[in-house]
Order: sequence, then C-alpha cells, then structure tokens
Amino acid sequence: MTTERIMLGLLLAGVAYGCIAILLPFLSAIVWAAILTFTTWPLYKRLRQRLRPSLAALTMMLCSAVAILVPLALLASAGVTDVPETIAYLNGMLIEIARSRPAPSWLGHVPLVGGQMVNAYRHWSQDLGALSQTLQPYAGAIAQYILTVLLKIASGLLEVGVALFVALFFWINGDALGRTLVAVLERIAGDYARRLITIIGATIRGTVYGILGTAIVQGVLTGIGFVIVGVPSPVLLAGVAAFLAVFPIGAPLVWIPAAVWLALTHHLGRGLFLAGYGVLFISGADHLIRPIFISRGAQLPYLLTVLGVLGGVVTFGGLGIFLGPVLLGVGFTLTAEFASGRRDGTQAQTDDLLTS
Repeated sequence: MTTERIMLGLLLAGVAYGCIAILLPFLSAIVWAAILTFTTWPLYKRLRQRLRPSLAALTMMLCSAVAILVPLALLASAGVTDVPETIAYLNGMLIEIARSRPAPSWLGHVPLVGGQMVNAYRHWSQDLGALSQTLQPYAGAIAQYILTVLLKIASGLLEVGVALFVALFFWINGDALGRTLVAVLERIAGDYARRLITIIGATIRGTVYGILGTAIVQGVLTGIGFVIVGVPSPVLLAGVAAFLAVFPIGAPLVWIPAAVWLALTHHLGRGLFLAGYGVLFISGADHLIRPIFISRGAQLPYLLTVLGVLGGVVTFGGLGIFLGPVLLGVGFTLTAEFASGRRDGTQAQTDDLLTS
C-alpha cells in the first residue's frame, strides 16, 4: 500500500504540474477574470433575476468590455499621438522661459516676498536653460520610453480580452465554482475555511472599491479640470493621474505642476482655478469617496493598504495592486484573530458574503 500511495502521489503531482504548465500563460487573465467576476457578482445577480443566466453573463461581459477597453484604447491612442508633441512643446517652453520671458507681473506684487520671488525666478530661468540644454539630447529617448509603455498598455488589451472571455464562464458557472471552492477549502482548513473566504472576499472588495474606484474618479476629474483650463494633452495626463492615484501621493503630482505651470506662463487666474479645483474636487474625492468605497470591504489599516499596493506592484506587476493588499490583509487579520483567540461567529458573515 505504501508503494501504491507513492505512485498515486507522483501521478497526482504530475497531473498538477501539467495543469499548471498549461494554464500558466493564462494565469494573469484568469486572476483578473476572477477579480472582475467577484466584485461585480451582486450586479450580475440582479441582472440574472430579469434575464437568463447566459444572457445576463453575456450582457455583463459586453458592458465590462466597454467600460475597460474603451478607456484603455483612448488612453493608448491619445498617448501615442500626444507624447511626441508634448515633449517638443515642453522643451520649447523651457527654452523660451530661459531665454526671453520675464517674470510674471503678479509675482512682484506678492506681499513681503515679491522681490525675492522675482530674483528667484530669474535664477530659476537661468538654471532652467541649463537644464533644458542638458535634457535636450535625451528628449527623444524619453519620448521613446513613454511610447514603449503606452504600447505595452495597448498590447495588454489582448490579455483583457482573454480575461473577459474567461469571466463570461465564471459568471455563468459562478454558483458551482463558489460551492466547489468552499468544499476544497473546508477539506484543507476545516471550519475555519469560511472565515478565510470572508477575509479574502472583503479585502478584495475593499481594494477594488477603495483604491481602483477612487483612482478612476480622480483621473476623470483631473481630465475635466485640464479641459476647462486648457492644459495640453488632457486625456494622457488624466490617465497618468489615475495611475498615480493608486499610490499614496496620488493625483496632486499631476495637477499641482500643471497649476504652477499656468501661473508662471502668465495665466494666473487659470492656475488659481486649477489649484482650487484640485484641492476641492480631485483631492477631495480621495477623502470623500475612498472611505465610502472601503466601508463596503475590509477595514484594513491605511498603511497596510499602501504597503500592499507598492510591494505588490514591485513583486507581481499590475496584479500586485490587488494581490499585495489581499495577502497582507489576510495575514494581518489572521494574526490579529489568532492573538485574540477569535475563531467563532463567522458562519453568518460568510453566508452573507457568498450570497451577496
């Protein structure tokens, strides 16, 4: 019997290895599909009450494709068009400021420090001219690097398409997959498996709603503000702001330099408007919307979420935005519960999570 068990174990290990090798090229798309299906499952259940499951799943796939692929396609196409022009425009602007443009008239009327600011502007212009001459030979390389990133985003559209195709079957067979997952985890972790599912599910929803949702809203608000004040390449900069909004510093890295640029290029009114708009609406959305979204998921420490996003992106790439906080969140919650001896009262929470 020992020999038979060893042979059976080797056979199962070989089958598992073969399955992993076959699915490995599609692993990222499968994980994205699972995240998309899980976070949109309540909406799919409402839609399934009115339509057949297959038709409801197809509708979800088409709506998700429009919501995901259209913005990515617009960002990639706008970036490919705007990046060379933006680099050339910025280089010309730096040279013009350094050579001929005087300090803005309003700068000298600032109380107490107006004269010092004008002198600082003159020195800054001289330093800016030297900086422009230093960076000018690398302008083409910088533009090429940005274009490479945008082309990678465009090539990622194929992976998104595969993820949407996989998500179609996850929506259709979601109930059976959920029961199978629970049964497998119960065989491994016993009664505590349902608590693990509760923690993982709440963490995923909190990450998606609190981080990704807020980043999208801030990106859209940044693009609207840039269109109003006439900042060049608003679509490209809005995409950059949405990406940076995932991280702690966030969108202010985009709209603050834009406001300063408007003020220093003799557009003080538009610069002040953009600064106020950024504080009230763009950054205000982070403080208003993020807590509302996070309240629908797990209540994790902000530092843990930030470290999870940063470390996850470095380790896993784009998937790390979700995997990092999820892994740290699960570890943190399990450690806290182990320390407090809490292992009960989870059945109702898990049932609510699986049925919501």
